[in-house]
Amino acid sequence: MFFRDREDMELRERSKEQDDGCVEPLMSGLASMYSPMTYDYVLVADRVEDKEDAVHKKQVAFIEELKKKNMKVNEIVLDDKVFWGVLAPSEVFEKYKYLLKVSDACNWSGDQKDGVPKSTRIRIVYFVLLHTFLNTGEDLKELIGKGVFESIFCLHERKQQKILKQKWARWTALFTHQPFSEIREYFGEKVALYYLWLGWYTFLLVPAAVVGVIIFLYGLAFFKTSPLIQEVCASPVIMCPTCDKECNVTKLNKTCSYAKVSQLFDNEGTVAFAMFMAIWATLFLELWKRHRAKYVSRWKVSDWNDEEEELIMEIVNDPECKPKEFRHSYLRSALVLALATLVLIVIIGLTHALVVSRLVVRVFLSEQDHWGLLKKHADSAAVMLGAILHYITMQVMTRVNRVVAFKLCEIEKCRSFAATERSFTVKMFTFQFFTLFSSLIYIAFFLGRINGHPGNYVRLAGKWRLQECHPSGCLTDLFIQMAVILLLKQTLNNIFEFTIPWFQRCFRQTKAKKLQRSCGNCYRKACRREDGKVEPCDTCKIRDWMKNYHLNDVNAFSLFNEYLEMVMQFSFTTIFVAAFPLAPLLALINNLFEIRLDAIKMVSLERRLVPKKTNDIGVWTKVLEAIGVLAVIANGLVIGISSDFIPRLVYRYHYGPCANGTATDLDCMTGYINDTLATAYMSDERVSKDFTPQQMMFDDGHGIVNATQCSYKDYRNNEDYSLTSQYWYILAIRFAFVILFEHVVVLCKFIAAWFIPNSPMRVKNRRLQDRFNRLKEELKFMNYRYDTQV
Repeated sequence: MFFRDREDMELRERSKEQDDGCVEPLMSGLASMYSPMTYDYVLVADRVEDKEDAVHKKQVAFIEELKKKNMKVNEIVLDDKVFWGVLAPSEVFEKYKYLLKVSDACNWSGDQKDGVPKSTRIRIVYFVLLHTFLNTGEDLKELIGKGVFESIFCLHERKQQKILKQKWARWTALFTHQPFSEIREYFGEKVALYYLWLGWYTFLLVPAAVVGVIIFLYGLAFFKTSPLIQEVCASPVIMCPTCDKECNVTKLNKTCSYAKVSQLFDNEGTVAFAMFMAIWATLFLELWKRHRAKYVSRWKVSDWNDEEEELIMEIVNDPECKPKEFRHSYLRSALVLALATLVLIVIIGLTHALVVSRLVVRVFLSEQDHWGLLKKHADSAAVMLGAILHYITMQVMTRVNRVVAFKLCEIEKCRSFAATERSFTVKMFTFQFFTLFSSLIYIAFFLGRINGHPGNYVRLAGKWRLQECHPSGCLTDLFIQMAVILLLKQTLNNIFEFTIPWFQRCFRQTKAKKLQRSCGNCYRKACRREDGKVEPCDTCKIRDWMKNYHLNDVNAFSLFNEYLEMVMQFSFTTIFVAAFPLAPLLALINNLFEIRLDAIKMVSLERRLVPKKTNDIGVWTKVLEAIGVLAVIANGLVIGISSDFIPRLVYRYHYGPCANGTATDLDCMTGYINDTLATAYMSDERVSKDFTPQQMMFDDGHGIVNATQCSYKDYRNNEDYSLTSQYWYILAIRFAFVILFEHVVVLCKFIAAWFIPNSPMRVKNRRLQDRFNRLKEELKFMNYRYDTQV
């Protein structure tokens, strides 16, 4: 009674307003009279001639169940296909609006006062369709899986679709502002928040890309004049063979080019850039929360709750339904945890397989006499091929991970779709993270550190020597791996992501030409009903339905794929960015095209996504926060453990010529390369077992010479190969630096998070004013009821 009385009061107030200006209501009434009626959803199935066929009976039974819910269903047969247009009655949406009013979390939505938008209609009807059951207990998803129905889809709206194409979904709009309000009205808040987040992420990549380019140019400007490079390029030191049998000793100056490349990404600026990117990740998240709050408040969904709306739609669909209770099973949780751990073990095992493949490829290439160039650069070729194999493994495992994550969610039996989506997101991201980063973690922290030394090499299966780092360090290997994966992943993904749907649409439209029918002028003649309203005839309907039918299919996790792609890119941009300062620049360039590519795909190449209402990007916020923490840890370890920054710093101030007072005209880093090398002698029986006499032969420019000793990168005693005190001193400084780096950066992150409020003051004041106005409205209505009763 309370809400009925209130609606009467609102109608009286509206009638007073219409007395003052009746032209606008009259025009809106005429517009509604002649607006064509469009169906909320369309079901498609193969035509079955035999009426006694089980498939046909299930089709009829399902349609009858929809009609029992007062759904208007229009059946159109076209050759070998049957189309059913589903239109929900107005009382369904009135119930939905009423329940929103009395909801605890959804009552601030703007859906109560305004008419029900098309996006909300689609969302409700989609829920009803999915939760309509036959007597056998089968739902629509099961019926589609069994071939009873082929597919279901909602229709694109031509007018709004054209507006989005002009403003947003075109390549010429590459650098224009995105129309978030129009996107939200058409695709719902969930899609709008994705593009809002992606646009904000792309915008904040600009300063990160600029700083990364400056760091790269800094290394480029000084790498030719660096005393370390000059020492490598002029060094007569003979280096030990890096592999068995086919690898001979070489002079250190032969690796001059490799040392120059290493200097580009392993210099003093790397530390500052790693700290900058760790703080940047925090600033990005905090500023994103403020940016999101502005739009969420404007759209009046600040307090929206997905699970409560799902509960509302359950009641709208079936007033006699019972709520799904929260359940927790320790047995199911333990099983899911055990299976997830098993999957991670398999992924890590694949990483070991990639390591073995690199070793095998290197040995194979070094033994091919007729491939002179590849034999000469066997190590670099093995690194490149390893990166390509890693990319292929990622593509295969992405599909495997998706299936496994779905199965684990089915075992969990989450209460609602929102909970299932959160669970699936966490599992899928975890699997993908280990798939993408296991190989990089090995290169960053294990490559060259567990391979042993001459006379005591570590061999895989007792046969293959583990790969060693270059004398200039392992950071170049990490850079090559990241560059190849990032370039391949972004470039190929974008090509396939756009061209495949485009070709599929072209193929379907060409195949469907014989099914198209010309509408002619029937819109003015056959489409007008007796009451004067306009309803498209079957010919017009089927033409519009066919256009949508031949677009590429979408599902509930289509948007998830876009999120996953961008979040994994964010991981590459922040984690291990110390080894690849150009990663933010590549991400920025990719995202400029990614936004328009996704827009064109959603508007023109794919069926319309089911609009979803939400007020955040969900669990992805927690994932991004976790990546920010991992970025601090990983970059601190890369600089402290993988990079030569600490050994160079220690040498400059403790072991070099500037530290012991012997420097006059010498650079402080003079002699650093020789200081990092240890020597192995062929006279040692253990060394002679590792290196054959043929491997110790080299051409010094005057003829073939047999080397009696060779050097390798390590801090070891030349007599007994024990680790020197300098090694332990540097190791202590490395760990001290990692601890200091991470504490300083984490402190800066906390300060930044505290300093930047999650919501701007004007947004808080706007929400305060909205609450104040609503309370006054409630009080006004209470006084009105009291006066009426008196």
